[in-house]
Amino acid sequence: QVQLVESGGGLVQAGGSLTLSCTPSENIFSLNAMGWHRQAPGKQRELVATITFRDITNYADSVKGRFTISRDNAKNTVYLQMNALKPEDTAVYYCIAVRFSNNYWGQGTQVTVSS
Repeated sequence: QVQLVESGGGLVQAGGSLTLSCTPSENIFSLNAMGWHRQAPGKQRELVATITFRDITNYADSVKGRFTISRDNAKNTVYLQMNALKPEDTAVYYCIAVRFSNNYWGQGTQVTVSS
């Protein structure tokens, strides 16, 4: 069982920036991929960004050019840098770690963007 500790959510005005962090309880190299999903009120959870152990990244169309996912191996941490935030980015953001066929989820961190 991989535990994930998230941090960095909060309240920001539209156009602002936030950085989310996610640290797994196991070595990041033991994971096939990590990423972020989000869930807005009344909506389904959706993929935001992922990064594989080979540093291949993938983004939802809605965040391309604004969000950047990265990994710091020395800190065993994955980051989601979010710029040019919009009110529609408001959601609970969940970190996910994938190892073979298993998905592990963080507890979620709230991001609220005011207009």
